[in-house]
Formats: sequence, C-alpha cells, structure tokens
Amino acid sequence: MSITVCLLLYSGVVAVLGPPVLSRLTQGGIAPRLGVTAWLAAIGGVVCAWAIAVVVLLVDLGRAWNRPAGWVIDCFAGLRDLVSGRAGLALQTALLMLSVLGVAAFSIAAWQTGRGVLRMRARTHAHARMARIIGHRVPGIDAVIVEAPERVAYCVTGRPSAIVVTSAALDALDEHQLGAVLAHERAHLTGRHPQLLALIRGLAAALPRMTLFRLGATEIARLLEMCADDAAARTHGSATLLGGLLALSGAHPVPSGTLGATSVDVLTRAGRLTSHPRPLHHLRVSALLTASTALIALGPVIAGLLAAAGMVMCGPMGI
Repeated sequence: MSITVCLLLYSGVVAVLGPPVLSRLTQGGIAPRLGVTAWLAAIGGVVCAWAIAVVVLLVDLGRAWNRPAGWVIDCFAGLRDLVSGRAGLALQTALLMLSVLGVAAFSIAAWQTGRGVLRMRARTHAHARMARIIGHRVPGIDAVIVEAPERVAYCVTGRPSAIVVTSAALDALDEHQLGAVLAHERAHLTGRHPQLLALIRGLAAALPRMTLFRLGATEIARLLEMCADDAAARTHGSATLLGGLLALSGAHPVPSGTLGATSVDVLTRAGRLTSHPRPLHHLRVSALLTASTALIALGPVIAGLLAAAGMVMCGPMGI
C-alpha cells in the first residue's frame, strides 16, 4: 500500500510542478531535443506511476483479502487496539472499491487514448493515399505536388508517408528554400514526430483537465518544429530556411494530423534562426533540462525505496 501512496504522490507533484517548470525552461527553444525529452519524461512518468500504482493496489488486494487483520496491523499499527472485528470487512470493501475505481479510470483513459490515436492514424493514412492519387510528381522534388491556391507544405504519415507541397507553395519558394522546407518535413518523418504527437494529443484529449498533458502536447509540438528547423538549417543554412518559412507564413492551416512547416509558432522559430544564445546560457538551460529529466525519471525509483524503507504510511515499521 505504501508504494501506491508514494507513486500517487510522485505523480501529483510532477503533474502540478512539471508544467510551470518545464514551460519556463523550454520557452526559448534552447536545446529543443532535451526539452522534448523532459516533457516526455514527465508525461510518461505520471502515466507509468498510475499504471504501477493500479497493479500494486490489485496485488495488495489479493494479499489482504484473506488476511485483513494483518493488513490492518501493517497500515494502522498505532490504532490496533481500536480495530473491531468488523474492521477487516470494511477495509476489504474500501480496498476493493479503490482498486475497481483505479482500474476503471486507468482503463477508460487508455481506451480513449488508443481510440483517438487509431482514428487519427486512419485519417492520416487516408489523407496520404488521397494526396498521392490527386497529386503528381515533379522530377527532382521529393514531394507530392497538389494543385491548390494555398501556400502550404506539410508531411503526413501513411503507407508510405508523404510530403505534400501545393502548387502555390512551389511558386512562392526558390530552389534552395524548397530544399530547406523539404528537409524540415523529412526530419519530421525520420524522427517519427507525427506518431509521437498523435499519442500525446490523444492522451491530452482523453484527460483534458490534466494541465501536464494539455500543455505538454502544445509545447512538444512547438519543440519538435524547432528540432526539424535545426535539422534543415544544418544542411541548408538558417537564412535559407527562414526565407522559406517567411514565404509560406500566413498561409492556410494544414490538415488535422499533419505537420506543416509554418503551422506552429513561426515568429519564435524565426527568432531562433536569426539569433543564437550565449554559450553559458545554452549550457545552463541544457544542464537544468538534463537534471529535471533525471529527477523525473528517478522519481518512481525513489518512491519505491521510500516505501521499502517504511517511511510512509503502510510499511511494516511505518508508524
């Protein structure tokens, strides 16, 4: 029981303190890969803590069901003299209800998340298939060209995945800018960014009141765009990529489930491409993000050690 309490306490601390701390560390877009890792560690840590807590609660239920008195003594040793003969049944019932509620809540959230991800997967696969049907290829351009008046370039997952560029975008970009924009979209597909975002957004949709998930989905999307910017800038130059982004900025929104070059926070990304942080500031933010990720990842281990040491509630020597 104590490990369950520790895990739930850990998840509560991360869910409350994680969003403001991580938002502040990642708002400038310094070390976006580390920023994505930190957000994923926080979200994954909370979800894993919930899952482990539910499993441990069920195990505790099985162990305590046939010996409620022993469970009472372990958890409430200081009140052992006040436990009546009916306390075992009452505790059995309470533990059973808590277990059922925990399993039900976790199962519903998992089912809603999975359903959302599968729906988005079907939608994007259909979109990629349709784009290949109605679009055409141009020699030397690794993308599907779709005739449309909107200046849009985006990638969409499918079998196979596709990079879609409208004819208007093709006209607005010069050769070098087009190469930079395509490199940006290829970085998304290579890094499996669409699949990652689909999972995080599905989780946020299943639990919309969880600030960690809701804000995390927004911040991860922004940071992944910066990761793709960095990948494109390394091969085509920051100025060329910036020119391509500005040529496409203010265009029509990209379809749902796709990742467009100008769909997220273009102004901040443009600032990143034109200025570079001081080395000491970059090192400081990177160190803080690394430390935050390590602390979040070690949280469940620390919770388990605290429970094993009997430092909270229900260890054999917990009182």
